[in-house]
Amino acid sequence: MASGTKTESAKGSLSDYYSAAQLRMDRWTQLKSVASQLSAPQRDRTKARLIETARELVEALAPIEIYWGFPGKRGLAYLKKLLLNEDYQELSQTVVHVVRALVSGSFRRHFSDLGAEETAGTERDVFDEPEAIATARPYFEVLFVDDMTKAQEETQRKALRAMRRPDDPFVYDPIVVPSFEDGLIAVLFNHNIQSVVVRYSFGFESENKLKILQRYLARVGDEDIQEIDPIDYGPELCRLIRKVRPELDTFLVTDRSVEDIAGRDLGGCSRVFYNQEDYLELHLNMLRGVNARYQTPFFTALKEYSKQPTGVFHALPISRGKSITRSNWIRDMGEFYGMNIFLAETSATSGGLDSLLEPHGPIKKAQEAAARAFGSKFTFFATNGTSTCNKVVVQAIVRPGDIVLVDRDCHKSHHYGMVLGGAQVVYLDSYPLSEYSMYGAVPLHEIKRQLLELKAAGKLDRVRMLLLTNCTFDGIVYNVERVMEECLAIKPDLVFLWDEAWFAFARFGPTYRQRTAMNTASNLRERYRDPAYRKAYEAQQAEIAGLDDEALLGVRLMPDPDKVRIRVYATQSTHKTLTSLRQGSMIHVHDQNFKGEVEQAFHEAYMTHTSTSPNYQIIASLDVGRRQVELEGFELVQKQVEAAMAMRKAIDSHPLLQKYFKVLKVGDMVPAQYRESGIESYWDAEHGWNDIWDAWAVDEFALDATRVTVAVGHAGFDGDTFKNVELMDKYGIQINKTSRNTVLFMTNIGTSRSSVAYLIEVLVKIATELDAQYDDASSMERKAFDRRVRSLTQELPPLPDFSRFHDAFRSNDGTGTPEGNIRAAYFLAYDESKCGYFPLEDDSMEREMDAGRELVSTSFIIPYPPGFPILVPGQVISKEILRFMRALDVKEIHGYRTDLGMRVFTQDALDEQAGLTPQLARITE
Repeated sequence: MASGTKTESAKGSLSDYYSAAQLRMDRWTQLKSVASQLSAPQRDRTKARLIETARELVEALAPIEIYWGFPGKRGLAYLKKLLLNEDYQELSQTVVHVVRALVSGSFRRHFSDLGAEETAGTERDVFDEPEAIATARPYFEVLFVDDMTKAQEETQRKALRAMRRPDDPFVYDPIVVPSFEDGLIAVLFNHNIQSVVVRYSFGFESENKLKILQRYLARVGDEDIQEIDPIDYGPELCRLIRKVRPELDTFLVTDRSVEDIAGRDLGGCSRVFYNQEDYLELHLNMLRGVNARYQTPFFTALKEYSKQPTGVFHALPISRGKSITRSNWIRDMGEFYGMNIFLAETSATSGGLDSLLEPHGPIKKAQEAAARAFGSKFTFFATNGTSTCNKVVVQAIVRPGDIVLVDRDCHKSHHYGMVLGGAQVVYLDSYPLSEYSMYGAVPLHEIKRQLLELKAAGKLDRVRMLLLTNCTFDGIVYNVERVMEECLAIKPDLVFLWDEAWFAFARFGPTYRQRTAMNTASNLRERYRDPAYRKAYEAQQAEIAGLDDEALLGVRLMPDPDKVRIRVYATQSTHKTLTSLRQGSMIHVHDQNFKGEVEQAFHEAYMTHTSTSPNYQIIASLDVGRRQVELEGFELVQKQVEAAMAMRKAIDSHPLLQKYFKVLKVGDMVPAQYRESGIESYWDAEHGWNDIWDAWAVDEFALDATRVTVAVGHAGFDGDTFKNVELMDKYGIQINKTSRNTVLFMTNIGTSRSSVAYLIEVLVKIATELDAQYDDASSMERKAFDRRVRSLTQELPPLPDFSRFHDAFRSNDGTGTPEGNIRAAYFLAYDESKCGYFPLEDDSMEREMDAGRELVSTSFIIPYPPGFPILVPGQVISKEILRFMRALDVKEIHGYRTDLGMRVFTQDALDEQAGLTPQLARITE
């Protein structure tokens, strides 16, 4: 390890690397360069230096490669042998082969050991045709945790290879690590691992002290790795592996008697083998486990259907492509898409297919597989986006008159859902980021305050749901566990709807998973069954007895384990962050009351909003996307985060880019009072990379690293202009979200390193052009540029909070609680005679306000950017809102007509509605 430490210093600090995977690839690339130089004639002094560097790099790779099947420690042993024999030509060719195989993934298709006799004389670098890549058997690696000798490892490797059959659906290679900690490092480092075999003869502590690898142990959580009885190492390791990578199959081999292990918690392992396992049985179980995740019930059924000869006497002329192939005018569509998509296009629900509205066959199985993958009790597919998913859940749960707490700047589908459900809405204000014209998220203090006020007013029984967006468009992520726990302490049966439209990928990264709705729901159910929790709850009750509501706001409240019900829904736009065709979404359910209380209402709401002609291609893509994340989601999310971190570092560390652009750090997006960890940024020039686990474990809000917000005000651009004119029109770079002075770059599982490199190249070009333009500008042009920069970076209006609902749309029962009847306001506006208009450009609205009139919005007013409603039906218009709208200077404001002005209710309409409100309140009660 000494030489490895030396190489760390010689080749760059480990703080330069966000992940061990980046370090590994960098070391191999360096070794390739050194080996190439060694294979050419060199002067003696240069050659000696290169030999020493090569040895250092091989030693530096040793503690890394023990966790990988290719090239692995066997491959490194071969390289050491070549160095010892001074065979530098073979060394260079071998390292080139390794680097190419790692970059291209060809080692997955050509299974060989470096230097093995069976591969001697074969061509190393085989460049596969795309068809060969598509049809190759998938490859994975199996982790064995056992303290074995080299001879025992070799015997096992040969025995397992002897089990291979030509008709096996997959091919795998074994990896052996000797300790508990090494097992955890391996599953978090090596994304190729799909199965883990835990034996009974291994130690606890790893001898590998490489700091970048030790970070992985911190991600398990210190509270989970306490003193463990060696006899329980196996079950405990299985439990922790299930926690960090729940998709993996774990097999426990034990030498304990059947009587001893019967009924014990064995860590959720897939199967237990007694004493020395039978290799054939183990081989078949590993293949069966991976195959269960590989199956795609609906996609497979659709493929089979497309091969059947059918006569179509049904709807859909495009089915089988007939209306295209027989056409003289639209054949180019068939040429563009190919025939398979039309062969699979049908309105039939028979012939091996299924109905999305009443699934009993492959769609039902596909949804069950998705529930397993995403950790839910039930999962439902949607083919018309998460907007519909949100409305389905709200309509299924919310009854007219129910009080719902809603994040004010959530997606518009939630606001419309409140109208459909007839909810009494309490809007929650997020903390503002006025400097960047965006909102953060709703502080827990604000949520608790509203719940406690409703409780004091005697309305807690009417509170039905809390609706929050996680993560927000700008990447702010709630501490889901803490929000749910403290809210359930006040309202034990509160329903949570977490809009995870941008967070479907989070399930498949250990850091991100801890803040997902379904993972938290499972954890809380398990926690509340624990006798230790009951004791802690009873102790807290004694401590807080007699405290008033103001004091309770500062206490981390605990729910009553006898009363609490876990009722959680999550809606996800699968197509936004995972593999799916556009509009492919899912609803995930973990609701203890679903079967007895909600199921029928949910079914009706689902029928209301789901098409009777759903797109089968979207359903198939959801099925395939689920297969992908169960088998390689861990790898893809890891690379997605790495790409985002690389982007952050590249912009932050470039002297010219720093002049015009700023990557918003954690400290910019999350105020200090919500960051218990104290982490200010994920990377800075002075300290390098910070491990984000601490922030995600304890902070009230975390920042999703894959959402990179860049401030562009110092370049003189507003966000919308920079997005459309500079990025899209000139360079073909697509982004979605902008604010007054920022743009948002998002990485996803399809983002490549070359895409990030191209973006940096474009930003450098823009910055270079700005420099040149400023140098050539006249004094007046420079003043104009400086004024524009000042207006974009300093002269920004404060973001307005939600004002309030007008009294005509409130219960006015004397309690003073803020809920409003958004549905009544929405439909009242259908009567044009009850509405009037005011221009936004002059001060006529302010004059009316000064005269004592309350102006009330008839509709949702949504400026783009920033894209959230600053007014909703029934809301009182404030002067702050008017100032904000005028200062926005945006081209697009949904709900506002420039030719007519701001649409408001007439005073007569409000007076009439105010007279009806008490009657409506009595009816609701």
